[in-house]
Amino acid sequence: MTSIRETRRRISQGRLGISSLISEALSRVNSNESKNSYISVDERDVQRQIADLASRPSGFLRGIPISVKDCFDIRGYRTSMGARYYFETGSRKERDASLVERLRAAGAIITGKTHLQQLAYGLTGENQDFGNCLQVDRANQLTGGSSSGAAASILEGSAMAAIGTDTGGSIRFPASLCSLFGYRASIGTGSWSGGYHLAESFDTIGFLFRCLEDAQLLGNAILGIPIENRRRDRPVRIGIVSPDFFHDAEPEIVNGMRRWQERFSGCECETFDATLWSESLEIYRPIQAYEAAAYHSGHFDEFEEPIADRLRWGASLRDKEVEELRGRGAVFGKATAKLFERFNFLLLPAAPVSRLTNGEDTGPLRDLVLRYTTPASVCGLPCLALPNEKGGCQLLGRKGGDAELLAFAEWLCATRTANERETHRE
Repeated sequence: MTSIRETRRRISQGRLGISSLISEALSRVNSNESKNSYISVDERDVQRQIADLASRPSGFLRGIPISVKDCFDIRGYRTSMGARYYFETGSRKERDASLVERLRAAGAIITGKTHLQQLAYGLTGENQDFGNCLQVDRANQLTGGSSSGAAASILEGSAMAAIGTDTGGSIRFPASLCSLFGYRASIGTGSWSGGYHLAESFDTIGFLFRCLEDAQLLGNAILGIPIENRRRDRPVRIGIVSPDFFHDAEPEIVNGMRRWQERFSGCECETFDATLWSESLEIYRPIQAYEAAAYHSGHFDEFEEPIADRLRWGASLRDKEVEELRGRGAVFGKATAKLFERFNFLLLPAAPVSRLTNGEDTGPLRDLVLRYTTPASVCGLPCLALPNEKGGCQLLGRKGGDAELLAFAEWLCATRTANERETHRE
């Protein structure tokens, strides 16, 4: 498993050609079990991008294959938002989304537009229009969603990083199911120009990737998050969520969280009471539905029934009711912010389950997962998704503390490398 940093070194040293790297990536497109990692791919456009690199200055992501979730515009492509209705009624875009412009400026090669749950409104990767998105070499296992194709593109090797979005766990949950790293930025980080919201109060941009050492590089290149030095004068303090919060989690997920805690060598860890998070879903769900209904007003019948039902419910909510919920959300955010007066970061499982089987009823799972993911969503916090052997964890930073969180990821990677070297010496 080669990191993006190592791949960049090989390219700059002439040991790896960009054309051969991209040719190998394209040969793996849609090789997941359901053959639908991507909704749209244009190989001629990919070749034009390679040719254009000759006239571009060297960038942090020069020659690196990156996929883009199909809720951002790419010139020459239609934008589906995971719905055939929008794909068929929309025209090919003449301009890139700002995020895509940034990728091109960094030298990335965009491999195509990836699968997502309709409107990015779901956590499983199921989609009646474009098929359910399955993992690679894990027969009948869903990727999770809504950044489903993003995860599948990394697993199959058609991309080395994948742009996703996270409203209520849409990066964190696929990362945990697919044993990948993921990053959800703070609310407001990165530009949504040329991108399509589900619920603007909670929508964040992020990415999935394989190697932790790439986290800080990707955060800077994709989202402009400053690179901070990882050195600290004082120990990092990490809050570990109390066991009553993850009472319904699989034992392997709990064990995985403990193993991550063991890797935080030199950090001060202390358990915190998460009772204050008990109302996150009650605040999150109505606001999400209300905002999503406004974006897709007049088209509800074009979408699959569970999503259409949520939109109809959102449209029925009164403005005053939603404003009251926003007020509760502000109080919730202030209470959570107080935790960061004690801790630098908070650690908890990303979800209580480690797999989703295609064809099973996933409806009851939605609220179980959202209980784990919506505390960060309501507060707009940045999150680093950390994979276990089964399932995964999430490390939460303070709102706007993206640089600090990614610097910790860099430190964590360096510490692991140093420990491995010490083990080899012994």
